[in-house]
Amino acid sequence: MSGRVGEKEKRGAAVTGGVPDEIEVRDPISAPGADGKPVRATRRFPMFTRDTARPEGGGRAAPRNAPAPARQWPILAVLCTVGLGLLLTAFDAFRLGTILIGSALLAGALLRWLVPDVGMLAVRSRFTDMVTYIALGSAIVLLALMAQPKPLLEIPFLKDTLHFTVGDETG
Repeated sequence: MSGRVGEKEKRGAAVTGGVPDEIEVRDPISAPGADGKPVRATRRFPMFTRDTARPEGGGRAAPRNAPAPARQWPILAVLCTVGLGLLLTAFDAFRLGTILIGSALLAGALLRWLVPDVGMLAVRSRFTDMVTYIALGSAIVLLALMAQPKPLLEIPFLKDTLHFTVGDETG
């Protein structure tokens, strides 16, 4: 409660000899507001939050009257591509499957950059989402290209680094 005394409380204090009347409540779940007047308090979450903002691009990717899968097509495209990559990996096409998974994340970053409303693909700010998708997608693709046997990408200083860390096997 604030330190201000309302007009009704002043009159009540005069009538009862200096003790202010109780605040009148309208229903069992009301509480005094900042100005001392009863305000309806509820345990329900507000329909619109006031302290956090939706991510940029967090709106529907298709009109409201479209079916649910069509409204969330960007995340469904990324998830279906990742699923296909996992399926290929399970069927012993490791390199192709993991490259497809990394490419799906890179495509998610591209969608996040180009499409104004990407639905549930928007988790944080546009910049943070893009950096996260690019970092994870690039790491997965690079690791898939360097995987043994017969790596498609060889980085010379990595072999030297392993030589110093693992030790000599002959000895």
